[in-house]
Amino acid sequence: MATAMAAVGLKTTAAAIPAAAAASKISSTDSFIALARNLHPRLARFFKRYPPGTHHDPVLNPFHVTLNPATNKWQDPVYSLRRQAEIHKLARQSGVEELLPPSLKSMAAKEVKIAEGKKMKRMMKISISKMKRMKRRNQMFCVS
Repeated sequence: MATAMAAVGLKTTAAAIPAAAAASKISSTDSFIALARNLHPRLARFFKRYPPGTHHDPVLNPFHVTLNPATNKWQDPVYSLRRQAEIHKLARQSGVEELLPPSLKSMAAKEVKIAEGKKMKRMMKISISKMKRMKRRNQMFCVS
């Protein structure tokens, strides 16, 4: 158990943590280590490269475009929309989707989109010239 705690980076001294809290921390760290070992390799590689909690910095979010400060040009996201969807699907299956950075492919974003409903691209507005064309066409076919 000491090696599991050392792998996570916790101190193993008994004076630092009360006995009851130490037992709960050991069981939780063991469960985190077991969870990390059971993750899909692609998801484990993602979490190794982008640990949970680093997405608050806009530069470190691999799902969004970033502005390069040296060139002042926009850089594409590290993960394309297709790869984002794959990562989110794997995380959803493993139950760790809330640890991923925010993305358009997350279930939270999809639920917001569904709640808003469908939006019309533009208002249904017929221009005057189109109305004139329709009127002429109707007059040609409706000869009395």
